[in-house]
Amino acid sequence: MIVNPLNPKSVTPRLLFGDLDDAGEWHDGITAKIFRECAEDKAVSGPSLLHWVLFDGPVDALWIENMNTVLDDNKKLCLANGETVKLSESMSIIFEVEDLLEASPATVSRCGMVYLESKDLGWMPLFEPWIRELTVNMNTARHIQYYK
Repeated sequence: MIVNPLNPKSVTPRLLFGDLDDAGEWHDGITAKIFRECAEDKAVSGPSLLHWVLFDGPVDALWIENMNTVLDDNKKLCLANGETVKLSESMSIIFEVEDLLEASPATVSRCGMVYLESKDLGWMPLFEPWIRELTVNMNTARHIQYYK
């Protein structure tokens, strides 16, 4: 599994998706490069290698609207130069959002986003995996023999 993390708010939309320069030459943005690399890698390594594109940060209308064709049934990234990059079967997108203050209901629905406030979760979701892992490690430690 390969994870490609990206904070879309850390760069301009031109750097995120791509742009034509003054000479009319196209330059891929970060998202386009990641999508291309994932699609090309699938052709080389086969469908068993999973590629995750992780969008990490706040959702806003500026960059998420450019993802509409990726999020609908087309599953294609449409670039400003008219080119499209199709998601392969081994590619998935995950949104790890900071907040949904700027997200429209349609975006939330289309992405299947579920937002939980940490105050609503409480401490049990953090405690249970920790104690489970601690118990496994303690059981393993009992079987280790120490030599002097």
